[in-house]
Amino acid sequence: MPYVVSSDTTHVDRDLVYRFLRDEAYWSLGLPRDVFDRGLEHSLCFSAFDGDPARGGKQAGFARVVTDRATFAWLCDVFVLPAHRGRGVSKRLLDAVMAHPDLERVRNFLLATRDAHGLCERYGFTPLAEPARWLALRRHYRPEP
Repeated sequence: MPYVVSSDTTHVDRDLVYRFLRDEAYWSLGLPRDVFDRGLEHSLCFSAFDGDPARGGKQAGFARVVTDRATFAWLCDVFVLPAHRGRGVSKRLLDAVMAHPDLERVRNFLLATRDAHGLCERYGFTPLAEPARWLALRRHYRPEP
């Protein structure tokens, strides 16, 4: 099946991506819809489709990059739907992310993963060289009313 990757957000199946992130992804369980929508609007998004999305190709995977397009990028929300796993979709997504002209020269490119170290290392990602220099503020989503 020929997978197509696009950074055109007009083709994103927003409801499908939102449901997956809210209900399936360990890193974003309970994600409020308004937070999802704001994140999508202010990020560079990549979608994998099982064919041309303009001709009915369906969403197969997704990745989002939070970036200033100059000095910092954070790769997040990467997933492939179960029916499309094992077909190279995550590799196609990361190929597109790393080749995007707005990201090619970004100095600090980060990601966090529980289980995709091997894939990410193929693109040059390594553990933090000086983890003691990095700090994080982690807030949890509050349940929607």
